[in-house]
Amino acid sequence: MDSVEYKKNSEKKNANRSSTMTILRPFGPSIAKVKMPNKILSRINDYLSNEIISSTKSIDMGPFLASNVTQEIRLDDSFVKKSGLLQFLAKSTESWIQQVSGKKISQFKLMSSWAVRQFKHEYNPVHFHGGHISGVGYLELPEEFGVYAQSTKKGNLNGHIQFINGSPQFLSNAAMSAKPEVGDFYFFPNYLLHTVYPFFAEGERRSLSFNAMIDENIFNATH
Repeated sequence: MDSVEYKKNSEKKNANRSSTMTILRPFGPSIAKVKMPNKILSRINDYLSNEIISSTKSIDMGPFLASNVTQEIRLDDSFVKKSGLLQFLAKSTESWIQQVSGKKISQFKLMSSWAVRQFKHEYNPVHFHGGHISGVGYLELPEEFGVYAQSTKKGNLNGHIQFINGSPQFLSNAAMSAKPEVGDFYFFPNYLLHTVYPFFAEGERRSLSFNAMIDENIFNATH
């Protein structure tokens, strides 16, 4: 599968600027959280709903991924470029790495990006990704995720994503859960384990994921 490389000299000044990034440090690896620009969000949803979901031209990623979900659709490279998604992913990755490490990447090669359509009772088991950098963003969500079978439970993880790193240690968590919100996008190292819990309500939980490569020397730096 061909990769798509983001070239800085092709960007428009301030184009599709995203909101302020939050750096989350629940454990060793950091996670970046940022809002996807509304224009890009709308373009992706329109593309999926009007051109791809019911089309025989769509490329099913299901055989290559871990999910137990209804449909996983590879996004076309030309759409990724013209929609502004490639620039958003590249600039967000660049900002995250610079804020955390002080290093500035010179390469961002998108290996693949795909949409995940998840419905009632479906889930994504614990897994990790390829490449160097991965991420997930939320395009459409049900009105609710349903209730727990045991109403006395304090929390409700239905439909949540959970990131997992090692085992619990003193002053260090092993897992972080996040409730999806439309427009939220999380960036993380490819090796970070994560899972998506099933939900028990009607509606579609639609998300977008990607894998990318950056500068080898920056990704492999340990100090």
